[in-house]
Amino acid sequence: MTTPTEPPKAIAAAVETLALAGRRLTHLRKVPGRLLAITLNSLITMLAIGYVFKGAVSVEGGGSYPEFLFPAALMQVGLAGIAPTAIAVAMDLKGGLTDRFRSLPISRPAVLFGHTIGDALVGLIALAIVAGIGLAVGGRVHAGFPALLAGLAVLALFLYVMIWVGVLLGLSMGNPESIDGVGAVLTLGLSFLSNAFMAVSQLPSWVRPVAEWNPVSSVTTLCRQLWGVPVPADDSFPAQHPGIVVAVTLVVLFAAATLLSFRRYRLA
Repeated sequence: MTTPTEPPKAIAAAVETLALAGRRLTHLRKVPGRLLAITLNSLITMLAIGYVFKGAVSVEGGGSYPEFLFPAALMQVGLAGIAPTAIAVAMDLKGGLTDRFRSLPISRPAVLFGHTIGDALVGLIALAIVAGIGLAVGGRVHAGFPALLAGLAVLALFLYVMIWVGVLLGLSMGNPESIDGVGAVLTLGLSFLSNAFMAVSQLPSWVRPVAEWNPVSSVTTLCRQLWGVPVPADDSFPAQHPGIVVAVTLVVLFAAATLLSFRRYRLA
């Protein structure tokens, strides 16, 4: 009689990760408001601000304001995903589910990676919804379908890194009520202290250095360039080389968020 052989650890960890990601998607069916919250934030930005101020805000270099705002609204999907992820992690921690996962013979990285992959899939659904509505109400991509896919890939990477920031926030704070307020501050603060809604040159002088080096500005600028959307003139390094800034920033944020998250998970 032969004993069944155990699968390789890498395969077992992958299966566990996918199972835990499926748990997050199953949870979405019970709480669809999570998808609604992520989507509405960007839609309000695009529909309310885009149409209320389209006649009051002039876009340097030509183009309409809804067109200018389109990449920024998609970028906000990533920012809006920070708080829901952080709250879910904090609730698992507070409710004892994290301790139950630790007691199971499963890979510890699989717990966090499964969580982030599940939330990333929800974010991609929200991104697709916002993109479809945005194209219907004035958003434009002038550089063709490959450029559209390239921009969406940048936004998807930004989304996934922000989800890891949410994981770190949830493990660090552990209080869902406090996280909700911090998430709102991050979403609004990073958006308004950037070139998402208007050119950096139109911001107060003391805000401009912050807006220029804000990673949100580089992500938005890169998408505008890829999609052929008019970009206001800006001689700063981040505006001239948004691809370099986005690559370096996302790699550093991802490395820091994952390493610190795993450390907090072991100590929580």
